Amino acid sequence: MLEFILGLCAYLVLLTLITAGLFKLDKRKSETGAWRIPENTLLALAILGGSIGAKWAQHRYRHKTRKQPFATLLNGICILQALLILCLCIPATRALLLS
Repeated sequence: MLEFILGLCAYLVLLTLITAGLFKLDKRKSETGAWRIPENTLLALAILGGSIGAKWAQHRYRHKTRKQPFATLLNGICILQALLILCLCIPATRALLLS
């Protein structure tokens, strides 16, 4: 079980760094008028586990904060993931979800 948890943490850290880096790159590209990273790609990375990096980069680089529906979707992803984590922390709910 410890190996699984460590692997999951490594995956989430890596995905968080990649997501934050792509937000930064997209911000630079938007400032220069160059090609952009599709919003669906940024949201997909958030769904796959990079939501912490996405929210951090969104705030840090002031990128896509007013862009709708992107900002609302990203907030929804973060809320759903926080609820999932909360449910996994409650033993009875964890047993129900994992059975």
